[in-house]
Formats: sequence, C-alpha cells, structure tokens
Amino acid sequence: MLKEQEAGAKVADLCRKHGISEATFYNWKAKYGGMEVSEAKRLKALEDENARLKKLLAEQMLDAAALRELLSKNGRACRQA
Repeated sequence: MLKEQEAGAKVADLCRKHGISEATFYNWKAKYGGMEVSEAKRLKALEDENARLKKLLAEQMLDAAALRELLSKNGRACRQA
C-alpha cells in the first residue's frame, strides 16, 4: 500500500480499496515508511517475539509471587506450631 501511495495513488482511494481508515494508513506510513518488505517483516517478527517474552515474564512473576505468598503462609504455620 505504501508503495502504491508513493507511485501516486490517492490515500483515500487506497484506504477504501483495502478497507482501512486514513488514520491507520498514516500510522503504518509513520511506522513502516522507508522500509523494504523484508525489513518490515523482520520488525513484525521481533515485535511478536517481544510480546511473547513479555507474556512469559508476566507469568513467571505471577508464579514467583504465588510461591512467596505460599512460603510466607507456611512460615507462619510452622512458627505457630
């Protein structure tokens, strides 16, 4: 789409053709403008990997918090016994 616009196609026509808003087009242009297709694909792959790693980190943090809570409860039970 960006290449089509660079070749002279009107933004409104492109957006209608591809079913997106002009705001989305300009967001994509700001993000991907000047990139080759391979670079854009690499960026997308890195963003996907980053999202996956963030999810894993969040899960690990929840697991660690649950273990700390369990240890603190068990520690109190042992001290009271």
